Amino acid sequence: MNAIISASELASELTGGNPPVLLDVRWQLSTAAAAGEPPFDGRAAYRAGHLPGAVFVDLDGELASAPGGHGRHPLPDLAVFGAAMRRAGVSASTPVVVYDGGMGWGAARAWWLLRWTGHPDVRVLDGGLPLWEGPLETSVPRPAEGDFAPEPGKAGLLDADGAAELARSGVLLDARAGERYRGEVEPIDRVGGHIPGAVSAPTTQNVGADGRFRPAEELGARFRGLGVSASSPVGVYCGSGVSGAHEVLALAVAGIPAALYVGSWSEWSSDPERPVAVGPDPR
Repeated sequence: MNAIISASELASELTGGNPPVLLDVRWQLSTAAAAGEPPFDGRAAYRAGHLPGAVFVDLDGELASAPGGHGRHPLPDLAVFGAAMRRAGVSASTPVVVYDGGMGWGAARAWWLLRWTGHPDVRVLDGGLPLWEGPLETSVPRPAEGDFAPEPGKAGLLDADGAAELARSGVLLDARAGERYRGEVEPIDRVGGHIPGAVSAPTTQNVGADGRFRPAEELGARFRGLGVSASSPVGVYCGSGVSGAHEVLALAVAGIPAALYVGSWSEWSSDPERPVAVGPDPR
């Protein structure tokens, strides 16, 4: 099953006999609060115009639990996540399409959670809302309650110890910007640098200028160039488990299964006992 869907394909499916449930997960990583500015308001953006029938999902409140020792965006309480999905009309038998404002990170976080908790048919709108050419609406829909009950998978999730081991025995990709990986800057977390053995793989390089994913063949070549092979287990981390989900999605587009370290650098770097590497070399 494809992990992404184009705007034209979505428009066609919405007029078919089994239209997908639409989730709007507009979210942006913001450092505005540190400067005393209001952060991005995804709910306000949703109310200003969204795909017809789409339901807003709050990444910070429904796709993550409160920040703490496990990072800035730990796994959500499954009861809260499940209730949010059912409120949006998600059932196990209905296809789901997730979109955001174009960057793809928020949508990928919802995609990863739904896949990890057992939903069989969920895709991300490639390029997000900016590539949608159909009408938008401002009314808030009230879909029929869904029946989706999240059941976490046994694979696809890494903790800190698992990420450290994978950096030694497989391929652990760091999806953050290169300067954060190298430790040259760190605008959010306690210290800059990377998990020893991790390979720099900024998620921004997986998409073109319009925000759409590069073709599967190009993505496959990119990841092979970073050391990924058919025999190597692959994991991804980022700052707090959001942009990393987008890299897991890019790997899926290329046909490569990968696990996500949800706690990511925000969890790893919070413990001064964990080792930190700096510079361009993985070690």
